[in-house]
Amino acid sequence: MPATSPLPVTLTGRHVRVEPLAPAHLDDLFAAGGNDDDVWRWLGTPTPRTPQELETELAALLANPAYVPFAVIHLATGRAIGWTAFMDIDVKNERLEIGSTWYGRAYWRSAVNTETKLLLLSHAFEELGMGRVQLKTDHLNERSQAAIARLGARREGVLRRHRRRPDGSWRDTVYFSLLADEWPEAKSRLRDRLEERSEDRL
Repeated sequence: MPATSPLPVTLTGRHVRVEPLAPAHLDDLFAAGGNDDDVWRWLGTPTPRTPQELETELAALLANPAYVPFAVIHLATGRAIGWTAFMDIDVKNERLEIGSTWYGRAYWRSAVNTETKLLLLSHAFEELGMGRVQLKTDHLNERSQAAIARLGARREGVLRRHRRRPDGSWRDTVYFSLLADEWPEAKSRLRDRLEERSEDRL
């Protein structure tokens, strides 16, 4: 089927719900990860020290027509614990990126990232008809690289001196991707990882 452009949508799993990002999520988001340098270290923006600073970041994301942003809701608590987005969308060439992702520190190495990516990747490949989904991260962010690799994405290469960090230094960017014909196997592995555990710890 021909690819279609992503629109705001709500996707629900066992541990998380992914829903359109909105200003109403602000208080939960700041409680989950505001003013935490480790959460914001690799995101290309200074750590928001106040709810007002996080509100500025949220508003900029919502105002950018190149992004389709989502809040990640932890179903056990009903609270927003991070955000993510579809970006770099190219319907003609059947590709997009999942990025601008963060979660509160309490949810690192949990089922949250696995299921969030499972929901978004399933939607991108199976509903939107994308042929390629890419993910990228700072070459120094080994935790993120490991998490992306666990999704089944293939490491493609590094763009050197690609983007300036908030501290003025330059980052190299590591690119990963999944293709549509690779998705069924990757999806099966992600489902197995979720099924192996009764709690939301992975």
